[in-house]
Amino acid sequence: AKGLTAARVTPDDIEANIVSEHYFTGANGVIGAYTGHAVEGVEIYRQDHEVSVSIEALSLLTFCVLVLRNGFTVTGESACASPENFDAEIGRKIARQNAVAKIWPLLGYALKERLAEKSS
Repeated sequence: AKGLTAARVTPDDIEANIVSEHYFTGANGVIGAYTGHAVEGVEIYRQDHEVSVSIEALSLLTFCVLVLRNGFTVTGESACASPENFDAEIGRKIARQNAVAKIWPLLGYALKERLAEKSS
């Protein structure tokens, strides 16, 4: 709207760089690890031996993993304080927003590198 035309990173650039997105809760990760469905080599540390104690709390923590075009990954997370207020869709939306926020500086750096190479 202001007529600015210099190179920049746009929301469309961000979305074009995302090739896949994945969501899970902390509980999903722990349950997968304890049932043998976790990636080999993943180590689980827990302070107590009663897994069920932390499953409720972990079910309120949502992760988003975005895989970028070049294979790099960024993560975002969201946490809900009250189980009564937990909404999975909202958790995923906030976690994704937090992951996307991490892409901006990455693409900004890549753009600055390209501009520097052109000017030298």
